[in-house]
Amino acid sequence: MQKNLNAARILVVGDVMLDRYWFGDVSRISPEAPVPVVRVERREERLGGAANVARNAVALGAYTGLLGVVGKDEAGDAVQELVTGLHINSYLNRDAAIPTIIKLRVIGRQQQLLRIDFEDPPSETVLRDKLSQFNALLPEYDVIVLSDYAKGSLVNVTHMIAAARKAGKRILVDPKGDDFSRYKGASILTPNKSELRHVVGSWKTEAELTEKAQRLRSALELEALLLTRSEEGMSLYTESEVTHIPTIAREVFDVSGAGDTVIATLAAMLGNGLPLAEAVSIANRAGGIVVGKLGTATVTREELFG
Repeated sequence: MQKNLNAARILVVGDVMLDRYWFGDVSRISPEAPVPVVRVERREERLGGAANVARNAVALGAYTGLLGVVGKDEAGDAVQELVTGLHINSYLNRDAAIPTIIKLRVIGRQQQLLRIDFEDPPSETVLRDKLSQFNALLPEYDVIVLSDYAKGSLVNVTHMIAAARKAGKRILVDPKGDDFSRYKGASILTPNKSELRHVVGSWKTEAELTEKAQRLRSALELEALLLTRSEEGMSLYTESEVTHIPTIAREVFDVSGAGDTVIATLAAMLGNGLPLAEAVSIANRAGGIVVGKLGTATVTREELFG
């Protein structure tokens, strides 16, 4: 099963972005201000946000669909072209009223020097159409991943979770914000430490963290809460037990997009029938691999299983 992961059918829904990278050489400081001058030598475009989750899922062999909103602009065309080229099933809605979300990163000497964001929330009409489309797509997929970057694409997340739960789907959520109540009824939430702290407050001991995490898991009626803890690995909280998975020791090069890789890998493993604890262990391994790469990146089956 680990060699053949093609049984998973994953629908990724959320904030779709275009990640742009400008790579260049830095050899001097600007005479106009105390900032480095980057002479751009190479440009790259990659899928970002929910689209990066889909990119990671399809890299593992999963049958993957992407539902989201982009603008009717050049960046939206670029997203569509990248999605099509990766054989992701595209359910992108084009909203003429907004620009496509772009994160532009300027890289000099293998370090990120600057990030510039372009974003506006999508219109209510497009979001209404998206909810109808989500309901129509549910029968085609087994695992639903809701990738929330707080950019406005998941205002209907409560209705989506209710519909997916009624249809008997596994629902994974990468959450944002200080109110997780809208994710009630999902199967698994995957917050990082900072995101969890926003919701439950700080903790001083492992026992206090466990108590707060389990109280939240119970209140939201989750199957599990998976806390990603960067250098501390992950902690999986279920009704019956708490499991700590240590991090895979390696050089951390870039953490951007690591959460996308983790939730995509988790979805792919669960979609192929692996037990939750084993799926989490493999997702942890994938996160450890991807932070050793520059920018939003993917992990292959060969890297995971050798």
